[in-house]
Amino acid sequence: MFAEERRNEILSTLTRDGSVRVAALSRTLGVTQDCIRKDLKILENDGKLKRTHGGAILSTDYPLSRDVIDRKQVHLEQKRIIAAKALEMIRDRETIFLDVSTTNILLAELIAKSSRRIIVVSNMIDILQILAGNANVTTIGTGGHMFPTINGFMGIETANHIREYSFDRAFIGCCGIDTTDCSLTTFGAEDGLTKAAAIAAGRHRYIVMEHEKFYYNECYKFAHFDDIDGIISDENPKGDVRKALETEEVKVY
Repeated sequence: MFAEERRNEILSTLTRDGSVRVAALSRTLGVTQDCIRKDLKILENDGKLKRTHGGAILSTDYPLSRDVIDRKQVHLEQKRIIAAKALEMIRDRETIFLDVSTTNILLAELIAKSSRRIIVVSNMIDILQILAGNANVTTIGTGGHMFPTINGFMGIETANHIREYSFDRAFIGCCGIDTTDCSLTTFGAEDGLTKAAAIAAGRHRYIVMEHEKFYYNECYKFAHFDDIDGIISDENPKGDVRKALETEEVKVY
């Protein structure tokens, strides 16, 4: 097998499973582990993957805009599945936090149509507007520094306000995970500080994200696997990502 054919096979396996291991590729492709490591380095230099200890995951360049407005129609059916699962977890008389997330916008729409009597705290204006018409829902905005690209509030002032509450459940958006150090990631520090505050204030903390994000990560680490109670997704992850979550006892709903 020529080098280019071998690297194409590596990418095919990576696309299918979300991650690859050097030892397994060595056995499957019939070459040395050093040869596989060189292939992975070349593919990483081409932006096709990210090398990890003992293997690789898909490239960290997740194909979504940082502008929430642009993300609202992306993976819509997947987000609806996640929102429906999240709604089933919410009980009457609970206080919940809904983070900036296009999935949480769909969850807010489901809450608005339900009969649940709850308190919702959110830093996203879309969510506050959706829930404003339901008399059963007491809606509280966090305030703070307004970011037009997310139509919501982030940063230290928002985080300080969030810390004043105690949430029964917090539903947190996420841009991806990093299995190398079991971290949860997002675009930047302002968003990360806000998410971390909500996690600290919650009794039950859930990440809401589409399954594609299991294989990507962003630049800012706002929490780790042991800080949350589970990940709500439309599908379970595959390969080494699934093994890593099972090892860390992270439940995927």
